[in-house]
Amino acid sequence: MNIQNGFRVAVLGITLFLSGCGAYNFSGADVGEAKTFQVNFFQNYADQTPGSVIVPGLDRDFTLSLQDMINNLTSLSLTGNNGDLLYEGEIVEYKVIPMTATSDQRTAQNRLTMSVNVRFFNKKKQDNDFERRFSFFYDFDAAASLTSVQSAAHEEIFERLTQDIFNASLGNW
Repeated sequence: MNIQNGFRVAVLGITLFLSGCGAYNFSGADVGEAKTFQVNFFQNYADQTPGSVIVPGLDRDFTLSLQDMINNLTSLSLTGNNGDLLYEGEIVEYKVIPMTATSDQRTAQNRLTMSVNVRFFNKKKQDNDFERRFSFFYDFDAAASLTSVQSAAHEEIFERLTQDIFNASLGNW
């Protein structure tokens, strides 16, 4: 077999392998028959949890972050209504608590925790529907103010929360 024929065989083999992967893609997402997804606005009800606070814009930023995650990792189209996959929920916790103390009883490190309650509905595979709470945290030096670390904290927390939600809803492989 010459090099040109070997190349053709290799391309054919790769093509057959990838076509056999069905609805899966390189992110590991199983979108099945779904073509569209919808992410409803995540209301911020964090102030209903003791010690939690409301941060203006957190609800919008988190909703957009989840939309971006799904949009970037799948071939699904974002829609405003009647999506094949529906994500909805609320932010239920956003609070800072002291984590470690110094020898003179001062706080050395704080932890910002954010939790969201998510309801996922799959019109094409209703067995995959769920309601679940997702939570993640960001530790920071107690000498720093929350506003000074908030951007970095949100980036890390949103990345982890949206990845966990993505894996729970579409990582069924």
